[in-house]
Amino acid sequence: MNSFELNKVLGAVLGTCLFLVAMHIASGAVFTPTTPAKPGYVIEVKEEPAAGATAAPAAVPIAQLLPTASAQQGQSDAKVCLTCHTFGKGEAAKVGPNLYGVVGRQVASQPGFNYSAQLKAMGGTWTFDALNKWIDNPRADVPGTMMTFGGIPSEKQRAEIIAYLNSNSDSPLPLPKAADAAPAGGSPPAGQK
Repeated sequence: MNSFELNKVLGAVLGTCLFLVAMHIASGAVFTPTTPAKPGYVIEVKEEPAAGATAAPAAVPIAQLLPTASAQQGQSDAKVCLTCHTFGKGEAAKVGPNLYGVVGRQVASQPGFNYSAQLKAMGGTWTFDALNKWIDNPRADVPGTMMTFGGIPSEKQRAEIIAYLNSNSDSPLPLPKAADAAPAGGSPPAGQK
């Protein structure tokens, strides 16, 4: 095959491709569907509570859970934190600050760590209650924080982690006693009679 015939074949292929692209563009302009401003259909349903359903139980104060919390189990539960934090005295920070001695420490006070402006503005100290709220859902506690952890929903696990964090210190704070942690009604927490 000589070069003239090859040029004719390649020209035919190129012409066909150009024709198909032009047809695609033209059909897209003619048959463009309109997109609704609000996709889908709104179906309004009146929500009624299910028969026998009760409201979610109120959160148990951390002071009631700490007397029975296991620091050993908390150390195991806190392994999820090792991705971003260190726990040993004097260890360097990772993505998050070192957590040695965090209970009772000022918020956003670890030397050499760059905290978010929102966490710096929080102020205060890491009390048992403050840590409980933080570990439950950091982004709800301090909107805009750089910590992307989703939180630990289990109250028991949070209490165990806080007990571990408290024990992981040169001078751990005294945990509340079961008698001191009794609810306002005067009766001890469930399972402590």
